[in-house]
Amino acid sequence: MSVVGPRPHAVAHNEQYRKLIKGTMLRHKVKPGITGWARVNSLRGETATLDKMRARVRYDIDTMRNGSLVFDLMIKIQGLASRHTTLHLAS
Repeated sequence: MSVVGPRPHAVAHNEQYRKLIKGTMLRHKVKPGITGWARVNSLRGETATLDKMRARVRYDIDTMRNGSLVFDLMIKIQGLASRHTTLHLAS
């Protein structure tokens, strides 16, 4: 596992969405990550609609195509900032 990369999906979701969303299985070409571009853009957790899953896959593929040290650092900073905001709001 990596720090930045596509979040892993359940096997059942992979099977379901591979038939509906082009590029879904491309996500498996890189190591899964703890955080990613989709997560910092609020596409985390359960996806209630097919459009949200399409957006998540699109963000993951964008990360794979445009990944760089600077991009990874930006994702890490945004992830930490959103975590800090969430923790602050919860207290």
